[in-house]
Amino acid sequence: MLLFPVLLATSFWSYMQSVPVQTPELQKQMKGMSASMSCRLREKNEIYLHWYRQLPGEPPKRILYMVDRRSVQKRCVLTIKDVIPDDAATYYCAYWDPHCDRNTDHQGKKPLTTSEPQGCNCLFGSGTKLVVSGKLYVVSCLSPPANSEILQKKHENQIIYVCLIEKFYPEIIRVTWTDDEKEITDQVVKGDTWQSTNGDEYSIASWLTVPAENEDKKYYCKYEHEEEKASLSTQGIFHMFKI
Repeated sequence: MLLFPVLLATSFWSYMQSVPVQTPELQKQMKGMSASMSCRLREKNEIYLHWYRQLPGEPPKRILYMVDRRSVQKRCVLTIKDVIPDDAATYYCAYWDPHCDRNTDHQGKKPLTTSEPQGCNCLFGSGTKLVVSGKLYVVSCLSPPANSEILQKKHENQIIYVCLIEKFYPEIIRVTWTDDEKEITDQVVKGDTWQSTNGDEYSIASWLTVPAENEDKKYYCKYEHEEEKASLSTQGIFHMFKI
């Protein structure tokens, strides 16, 4: 596996600090070809940029580190040459708040090898998932979710709602819970997607836990998949599950 990070300077960029923007969300490539992913940064100061690689069920591991002090707008492109199945993973770009403690190896003299500087705010991109296929031709058709529903369970003084979304392709999907059009982030657990036995379709589940006194309150499970968007309400559901 050969990695080539490239920093490209462009004309104008906002001076406001922001999280890195990564594209694409999903990168599919055949074995032996090259795969590229982009990371856009909003930071006027020098950038201490890191690339992380994460395998399923494991924490992210840093694979690259670099410093750029020249351009205002930055777009970093990570290219993996001659990809192999072992390269399949999710890749994240990240950079550290330049106002953090500089009494570390973040002076650019050498790459960090063991730990990041203490007290620094690390901003991560959303990630790019790389899928490597050994087949010469891969034909995959877009398939929106074939089924979606909300399950309910009363447990002690709480109500647990499970939003189940099944049989969609590709696997990239965004699932959120809302209350009166406001997104809920507390007491929400999003599971990982899982693949069907034939390997062509994916499913996902997301859990929302609320107090029992909110039983009559309406909540929505919303998902976005490719061009399709849908919203499911907790009102009027009769599906129950056991804990």
